[in-house]
Formats: sequence, structure tokens, C-alpha cells
Amino acid sequence: MMTPRQFRNARGITAGGSLAALAVLLATAPAAAADLAITVANVANAQGKVLVAVCTPETFLGPNCPYTAAEPARPGSVTVVVHKVPPGTYAVQSFHDENQNLELDRNFLGLPKEGVGFSNDAPMRFGPPRYADAALTVAEPVTRTTLTLRYLVER
Repeated sequence: MMTPRQFRNARGITAGGSLAALAVLLATAPAAAADLAITVANVANAQGKVLVAVCTPETFLGPNCPYTAAEPARPGSVTVVVHKVPPGTYAVQSFHDENQNLELDRNFLGLPKEGVGFSNDAPMRFGPPRYADAALTVAEPVTRTTLTLRYLVER
């Protein structure tokens, strides 16, 4: 017959073994992820790059969006694919980084000097759009969307 101490140890080994097996299964299971293909329309010229950022509500309109990508600019439309985005709801922000300084350049009034755009072509009424207006659902294996750059300062 087992003593209480032996029983506790036997249970711990069984539970530990089960947890280890579960950890191995989870580690070998493919992580859910999608490719997000963003067609950025109205690119003014071939200078620089078109940058996109896929953002959570907490990172929207900031520099720390968790998923980013870029492609060389060309007049018209450029498709930028962001890989390995977990399925969920995000907002996309994009800009035409003509001078490739990785910053959205602004004039003395604070208006963007480079083209900017947001998913769903979210309206910019006296400032940046709301996350809810730009939010879109990303699903596996590929989600496609289009946004239009707006150049707010006359070129």
C-alpha cells in the first residue's frame, strides 16, 4: 500500500508528465498566422518606400505597431505583404516615406508632408482617424485590403 507521501509523489510525476507532453504538443503545433496583403493606392512617385504598420488599439497612430513591412515606391499602386499576423482585429496605417528616413515628415503646422493612409480609407476629420473606423479583421491564410494614400500638403 502507498503512503500519503508516495501518493503525492506519484501524482506529481503523472501531472508533470502530462504537462510536459502538453507543452511538447503545443510547441509542435503550427501557430495560427495570416499574411495581410495591403494594396496601397495613389502613390505619387517612385521616390523612397511605402511603409505599412498593422496595429492593435493600443499601438494605433504610434511608432510601435507589432507588424510592419515596406516595398519600394512606384507611381500608382504598391502591394505590401505583412507576414505572420495572428488572426484578429487590427488597423493599418501607411505612409509614403519619400526620403527614407523612417519618419512621417510634417510641416510647421503639423500636417504630414508625405502621403498617409489608413485601412478602410478611414476618414481624417481635423486629425487622424479613430481606430474603430480603420479596424479590419485578419483571417488565415490571407487577408487582402486596399487603402488610398492622401497627400495633405500641396506638392
